[in-house]
Parts: sequence; structure tokens; C-alpha cells
Amino acid sequence: MPYRKWVPLAAAAAALGALAAPQAAYTVPRPDGLRLDGVGACDFPMKEQFEGRPWPLQRVLLDELWQDTRGKGIRVAVIDTGVDDTNPQLRDAVDTSAGIDYTGGGGSDGTVDEVGHGTKVAGIIAARPRTGTGFVGLAPEATVIPIRQNDGRRNGLDSAMAAAIDHAIAKGAQVINISQDTTRPLADDSLLGRAVARAVAEDVVVVAAAGNDGMDGRRRTTYPAGFDGVLAVAASDRNNERAPFSQAGEFVGIAAPGVDIVSTVPGDGQCTDNGTSFAAPYVAGVVALMRAKYPDWTAAQIIARIEQTAERSVNGRDAFVGWGVVDPVRALSGDDAPQDAPHPDAPAAGARAPEPARLTMSETSRQRSKRYATYALASAAVLVGVVAGAATVARDLRRRRVQRHR
Repeated sequence: MPYRKWVPLAAAAAALGALAAPQAAYTVPRPDGLRLDGVGACDFPMKEQFEGRPWPLQRVLLDELWQDTRGKGIRVAVIDTGVDDTNPQLRDAVDTSAGIDYTGGGGSDGTVDEVGHGTKVAGIIAARPRTGTGFVGLAPEATVIPIRQNDGRRNGLDSAMAAAIDHAIAKGAQVINISQDTTRPLADDSLLGRAVARAVAEDVVVVAAAGNDGMDGRRRTTYPAGFDGVLAVAASDRNNERAPFSQAGEFVGIAAPGVDIVSTVPGDGQCTDNGTSFAAPYVAGVVALMRAKYPDWTAAQIIARIEQTAERSVNGRDAFVGWGVVDPVRALSGDDAPQDAPHPDAPAAGARAPEPARLTMSETSRQRSKRYATYALASAAVLVGVVAGAATVARDLRRRRVQRHR
């Protein structure tokens, strides 16, 4: 099977496996619960780590990306299953004093992660460099605020999510990553809707996963990604196409790598996973870098730059990858003039619309018959000439023989 077709199918199979048993408990059965997107089977701690550079980072010139900043001083709240700070790549990245646990178990500072989901999310954002591995977070000097709000089994309520958002604001978060979703319609004046609105009003960039229910092709809005002011992130594959599981909808703002994503796990080591859960922190890492480079820009201007500089398959926005696949280097290498909203690319100066090719009609049957008749007449004329010539030669030869015999 061609490689281009194999990758989306593999991603789809992995995503389905992640959503099926034995991880079925990760789908919170309660009506006000939020699901974790992309919880794959992964044993931890891991004794091994990936030596090479993971494919999403191979596309980024890290030296160029980090030319101005690595995210130092930027605080990113990870509202998830907790962030384990014993992994060497996260040990210096997590602010345990600002953490909190809303699940009612495992401690109080948000650093217990029995599922591994939140630790993966945090690693994509801010994992520190480590000898022996090419994996590193996109903003390796940013600070993570660990907020445990979902244990992947029985908790994950939108009421706890609202409290977690308010806690993140109180602890000075400039970026909030939420890799959870619910398809239950939530109004702007719902408990969670009001909390998101408070974060947006405080100029916090809220990044949320779009969800993993896209296999059926239906467009639907998930929350909190669907609230106004939130940057909703879909998952893309190695071909910059929407991962088959990624939820489509008009609310999608941008896409980012979400297939075969390497990141940190509790204790030690790394593993791979699939889902919009891991596309969202990829974008959150870019946001952290931009908040450090452009401290005077508003949250809306940061979002607009990321969407405007995305790698697009269409000139504008669509329901599958939003404004396109995030391009970290372009987002940080533009001019210092902010914009308030993205827009379709303008045509190049002096560009002319393509002219239609001139088409000629094929010959009619009458024209073809005429052409054949011409060929026949020409052939007949040549044949007559040949016969006449041969007759003349033969006559001359007879005359010469007669004269010799006289």
C-alpha cells in the first residue's frame, strides 16, 4: 500500500484503539463529564527514550525557532490528568507550588498522573532537552502549572474544569491548554462557558483540542474548543492532511501534528500517542514562544498571527484544518505589526488570471472522408506515374533489342 495512504489508515486504527477498551473508562459516562482525547496504551515509566528527532520537530528549524526566545517566563496551565514532575525532562519545568488537584485523590499539587495523559501534554509544550533523545518541548524554558482535573476514570466534570480555569488565571497563566472535550452542547452562559469568557477577558490564550470523533465525517462542535475566543486545534498527519479521527467543524481554528506523537510519560522515558490532545499542546508551545517574544500583543493578536501564518491547503479557512497547519517558524519570524484577525492571502502583485487554453475541434466525419479521398487521389496519381514510367522503360528496351538484331 502506498505510504501516503498507509499513514492515515494507521492513525485511524491507532485512534480507534485508543478510544476502545481497555481505555474505555477514559470516556466519562456522566452527562457533565469531559473526555480525554487520545489516551493510548503506554506502559510507564519507560526504560527507553527515542534517540532521533520526532517527525513534527524535524519540520522545524529549532535554532531559528529559538532565535529570540525559548519561552522563559511564560506560564502555561495544563488542565488535565496531572503532570508528573519526576520525569527528568519535566523536573525543572513544573511549578508545583501553583498546582492543584480537583479529583480528590493522589495529593494536592497536581503532580500525580496515573493515566499519563497530562504528562504527555506538558512534555510537548515544555520538556527540557536531555542527552540521548531528540525529543524536546517547543518552549523548553516555559513553566507548566499542573492542574489535575480529570483522572480518566470517574472525574472530569465541567464544574471542576471551570474551577481549574479560574485557578489558572489566579496563578498567572498566560496560556491554558485543555486537551479534553464534550459533544454535549454548552451555552456561553453555562458554568464552563463563563469560566472560559473570564480567561479570555483576562487576555489568556486558551488552546483546546477539537476532539477525536471525526471518523464518521460529521461536523459537530465540541466544548470548550467551540467557545468564542478559544483556539480550537485539529490533528494533522505527516502529509499535512486532517487525521481521520480529528473532529471537523466550523469552530476549528488551526491544525497541528497529532499522529505518532512522542512525549514524556510519568517516571521516566517517552512513548507515542495519537489524538487532538497532542496537537493542542503543540500549538500551546508556539503560543508560549509568541507570548515571550511579543509581550505587548493581545491574546487575539497571538491567535491571529498563528492562523495567518499557517500552511494552507486552501486560501482561507475550512472545517477540517481551520486556517491550515501551524508553522511555528513563520509565526515567530514575521514582522512586529500585529493583526486582529486572519484573512485569506491576497493575490501576488502583478499576478494575472490564467488565460484559458485554446481548444480546437476535432475533424468531422465529412472532413475525414475528404482527407481520405485526397490521400487516395494522390496515391492513384503516383501509381499512374510509376506504371507509365515502367511502360516507357520497357518500350525503350524492346526497341534497342530489335535494332541489335538487324
